[in-house]
Amino acid sequence: MSSDPDPQLSFGDLPRGRGTPEDPRTYSVSELVRRASQRLESRFADVWVEGEVSNLKTPSSGHCYFTLKDARAQLAVVMFRSAAARLRFRLEDGQQLRCRGRLGIYDAQGRFQLTAETAEPAGLGALQLAFEQLKRKLDSEGLFEARHKRPLPRLPRAVAVVTSPTGAALRDIIRVLHGRCPVRVVVCPTPVQGSEAPGEIVRALGRADQLGADLVILGRGGGSLEDLQAFNNEGVARAIFHLRTPIISAVGHEVDLTIADLVSDRRAPTPSAAAEMAVPVMEEVLEQLRSHQRRLSRAMEHQIRQRALELERMEHRLGSPLVRLNRGRMALDDAGATLQSSVTRLLGQRRARLHRLQTRLARQEVGARLGRWQASLDRMARSLTDGLQRGMARRQAAIEQMVARLAALSPLSVLERGYGLVLDENGRIISDIGRVAVGQSLRVRLGGGTLHVRVEQLRPGPPPGCQGIMRWQAPVARQELAGGAGGSGPKGPVRDP
Repeated sequence: MSSDPDPQLSFGDLPRGRGTPEDPRTYSVSELVRRASQRLESRFADVWVEGEVSNLKTPSSGHCYFTLKDARAQLAVVMFRSAAARLRFRLEDGQQLRCRGRLGIYDAQGRFQLTAETAEPAGLGALQLAFEQLKRKLDSEGLFEARHKRPLPRLPRAVAVVTSPTGAALRDIIRVLHGRCPVRVVVCPTPVQGSEAPGEIVRALGRADQLGADLVILGRGGGSLEDLQAFNNEGVARAIFHLRTPIISAVGHEVDLTIADLVSDRRAPTPSAAAEMAVPVMEEVLEQLRSHQRRLSRAMEHQIRQRALELERMEHRLGSPLVRLNRGRMALDDAGATLQSSVTRLLGQRRARLHRLQTRLARQEVGARLGRWQASLDRMARSLTDGLQRGMARRQAAIEQMVARLAALSPLSVLERGYGLVLDENGRIISDIGRVAVGQSLRVRLGGGTLHVRVEQLRPGPPPGCQGIMRWQAPVARQELAGGAGGSGPKGPVRDP
């Protein structure tokens, strides 16, 4: 408010007319308004007025026209473009505002108005108000939504740091990064405070995005709201939003919150915390890999054991192909014998009937016709016999082919060709000579049965695909042949060639 205790305009102070009281001087409208305006401007050249903003108008000229009002009165206010450009916030209807300026009269309309030179929010700082206004604007555009947040890389190879090259934040970030994981750090220097800082930060973010780094850290140390103003800038916020590279914002201390924090993919309370968030501890990563390797090895061994047991069950269920082949041959012989018996019986029946017919025809003296019937019956018998023999031959060939394919697919045929399957006492398959020790008892599955052997010597060898050659000895009276038959086998050490 003005320091004048009672700044009231007294129109009695205006120059009086030259006429008498009975004939007062008459003023033109413009002269009276001009004189009143001069008196107001001289008495109220620098005043503060507080009220609520209403009827705000901002034409293309850049000037601002609005009304300040309270419960009982209102005052027209004009703020020209140069003064409005210095404001740190946007004027809005409903704001409680304190304006400083000079009081006067707008001659063209005879309107009582205040020409404001500056303004500030009443009860809320200009910077805080500007922060809230920008926050509402960007939030309404969706820049803070979670669907725009990109995941951080698990193990980045290169990290770009956008900060002051002389600040403590840079030293803290580099120290933590190098202490946790060997990663390449690229510094994009920029001022982080001052009127030029927003534009420089935007350019530094652009350089960081073009470097091909896996992650960007934007940060600075703590400070007042005035010190952090560069990170509450709309241009900086939009530059962060349009980055192709994931970004962590680490501006100020944990209690500080900036627009940059809200737009970034992840917010860290301090620059050191941003570095911890950016890369894992290498030793922890290696321990996780070792744990996964152990789990994978156990799972593979379990699968091998399961497959070996399944193979044994299939062998028992399938049985020997030779047995099935012999059964097929016997069934074929039985079918051939049955067919031959049927043909013989049929031919006997036909001959008996023919004999009866011959006897009857002889009595009727039709021997010539009987001869033709006899020849026809002989041809039919030969044709029937030939057809049956060809059919039996085709069926015999088909059965032989099926038996050959079955024998080729049998897992026992592989063992019968001279191969063997080496198992330890627990039934696990031995595929690596490094898992065998001298004196260890093993089982060797062959085509004709299973050998129980003991290893005498290990000799690694160079053949491709082989881990080494083992010498073993079959313990006496421990040989087991397929089907339980008592066969003969090696009684002493088996010598390698």
